[in-house]
Amino acid sequence: MANIDKDYSGVWVFVEQQEGKLANVTLELIGEAKKLASSLEVQVSTVLLGDKVEAIIPTLLEYGADKVYVIDDPVFHFYRAETYMKAFCYLVEKYKPEILLMGATTTGRDLAGAVATTLKTGLTADCTALDIDLEKKILLASRPAFGGNIMATIVCKDHRPQMATVRPKVMKMPIPESNRTGIVLREKFAIEEDSLRTIVLKIVKDQAEDVKLEDAKIVVSGGRGIQNEHGVKLLKELATVLGGVVGGSRGAIEKNLIDPKRQVGQTGQTVSPKLYFAIGISGAIQHIVGLQGSETIIAINTDPQCPMMKIATYSIVGDALTILPKLIEAFKQSLSEIKNLNLKNINCDIKGVVTVE
Repeated sequence: MANIDKDYSGVWVFVEQQEGKLANVTLELIGEAKKLASSLEVQVSTVLLGDKVEAIIPTLLEYGADKVYVIDDPVFHFYRAETYMKAFCYLVEKYKPEILLMGATTTGRDLAGAVATTLKTGLTADCTALDIDLEKKILLASRPAFGGNIMATIVCKDHRPQMATVRPKVMKMPIPESNRTGIVLREKFAIEEDSLRTIVLKIVKDQAEDVKLEDAKIVVSGGRGIQNEHGVKLLKELATVLGGVVGGSRGAIEKNLIDPKRQVGQTGQTVSPKLYFAIGISGAIQHIVGLQGSETIIAINTDPQCPMMKIATYSIVGDALTILPKLIEAFKQSLSEIKNLNLKNINCDIKGVVTVE
C-alpha cells in the first residue's frame, strides 16, 4: 500500500441522469464529497456520461464540483452497465481517483458493482454516513448492520479507489453558488453499438405516481395496523387530500397491503419529507432508518409506548381505522375554508396542497 496515497487523489461522484434529467442524489453526493475532499485537501470531480448532456455541466459546477469529466456520445443515451462500466473504468484508470461515490439507486447499485468488480476494489453499499480517518487518510464508510441494530464502519485499506453507494435523501443537498466555474474535461471513448450484447428497445416509465416516494414532500405510510384493504383505501384518500404519496412499512408489505416498491426503511427507500404520517406502524429500527430525515412526524397507534409514538412530533393514540376518516374530513374542511379565503400570500394547487409564501 506504500504508493496508494501518492498515485490516487481526489473524490469523484458519478452523475446519474436519465435522458438529460439530473437525479437529485448526484447533487446530494457532491455536497458530501466536498466535506471529504476538504479533509483530504483534494478536489471534487464528477463523471458525466450520456448523450447531449452538456446542459447539465453548469449545475454540477454550481453545486460544488471543481472538475467535470464528460463523455458525450449517442452510445450512452440510455444507461447500460456494459457501456457505462467500460467508460467509467477507462476514466478511473487514466486519472486515478482515491474515492468514488454513487447513488444507491437502481442505476447506481448496478454500475457500482460492475465497476468495483472490474477494478478489483472494495465497495460499501447503502452507506448512511461517510467520514475520513485523518491519520490514515482513508474513507470511513458507515452503514446499518445486523438488521439495523448496530452501525458498521467499513474501510478499504489496500485497494483504490475506495467505493461507496449512498441512498437518496440521506445526505443534505448543498446550497448552489450561481455562476461558479470549474474545469471541464471532455473525453472520448469509442464503443461500437454493433459490438454490444445489450440493446435498449424501449423505455417504459412507471405511471403509478406523479411524484417518486423519495422525492415526496408528504408521505402517508401504513403498517400492520391498517389491517385490510379498507385501511389502504383510507391511506390513499388521505394522501390524495394532502397531495402526498403512499408508503408502507415491512409489516404492510408482508401482508400484501402495500406495493413493495413503496417500502420505507433499511431494505426499502429513504425519505425526508416535510410531513410523514406513520399510521399503524410500531417503529422498528429498520423502518425508522428510512424516515429519520423527516421534518415532522405524525404517528397514529393503539400503543402509546411503541417506538414510533416516542419519536413522533405529534402522536395520536387510537385505532387508525377510526381516526383516519375523522382526520380526512378535518383536512378536507380546513382546505376548503382556506380555498375560499381571498389572501394573496396563500396558494392552493388542484390537489389541495397549501403553501404559505
